Amino acid sequence: MKILIDARFTRTDHHDGISRYGASLIAATAKIADVSMLVSDVRQLALLPDVPYTLISSPLSPRELFVAGTINRLDADVVVCPMQTMGTWGRKYGLVLTLHDLIYYEHPTPPGFLPAPVRLLWRLYHKAYWPQRLLLNRADTVATISRTTEALMAKYRLTRRPVRIISNAPQPAQEPRSAEAGADQSLVYMGSFMPYKNVETMVAGMAGLPGYTLHLLSRITPQRRAELERLVPQGAHVVFHNGVTDEEYDAFLRSATALVSLSRAEGYGLPLVEAMALGTPVIASDIPIFREVGGDAALYVDPASPGDFAAAVTTLQDNTRWQDFSRRSLARAQEFSWDESARQLVEVAHEVVQRRRKANSRNGSSG
Repeated sequence: MKILIDARFTRTDHHDGISRYGASLIAATAKIADVSMLVSDVRQLALLPDVPYTLISSPLSPRELFVAGTINRLDADVVVCPMQTMGTWGRKYGLVLTLHDLIYYEHPTPPGFLPAPVRLLWRLYHKAYWPQRLLLNRADTVATISRTTEALMAKYRLTRRPVRIISNAPQPAQEPRSAEAGADQSLVYMGSFMPYKNVETMVAGMAGLPGYTLHLLSRITPQRRAELERLVPQGAHVVFHNGVTDEEYDAFLRSATALVSLSRAEGYGLPLVEAMALGTPVIASDIPIFREVGGDAALYVDPASPGDFAAAVTTLQDNTRWQDFSRRSLARAQEFSWDESARQLVEVAHEVVQRRRKANSRNGSSG
């Protein structure tokens, strides 16, 4: 069975969530199956594993409507796309499309890196559920990364197709930090600065955390940085790093008191698992997806309350309590792995092939 994975959503300079998900899934699946990938820019190869690839048009190109004609010639049994927007007209292969979350129905601001016409279509698309249904029903199977999103898809009846979980996961963990070594008075945030991420609450909460430093690691536009800098309480320590390497990210996590994410909505929350895999406690907003990911290893707070956030940090000043959450975090992170995600993907691909063969057999016998 030949599996072709769409890697055209891979960034060319650094991974975002979708980019890392696709690259990690390709690397893990290639160890247990016949895998190749699609790219639209050779610069993407720097962030992708060394597997066979085909260079085709961008997924944002008008040619995407007819991309199935190109893919048909690659003789794949199943094509897996980490998004739901792949063109399907005339396809002759099994197809798995992915819906990560429903965040943008509630928070419709599109990612800033998208071209202006695409941002306009994005807003229009998320004003109703029927466009999503049209996209998802073109697949043989729809994948998602969490039970939380699976439940929302069922609630809003987003597809008639089977829905399967192909989980997100952290990168293979290095040696975890020692719980006995304790932590610096530092807090780490890794994620975008879109409004629903609610960075404002953690910045405001720093007023109640003298001696602590909040490290905002991700890239940020000058305009957004200026907005947040105006909110930093007098005397509080907030550092904008505007992007860090994987090695720097790892170093910050290994010394921090906690990773913090007070998002009001989330598709998964990969930084939570990345932190837990190193034994770093997590302080997270009390929303269903974070409960699913963090289990009993995280401290949950009201995302609207800077005081709740500050109080959670303060509880971790007790070294015994900090060590307890560190050990819980390690145990929880071990429940997630890309090898398991790859096994899930291959199982889904086999299901798709078998279903298509049965359908073809029925059609043949009825003819």
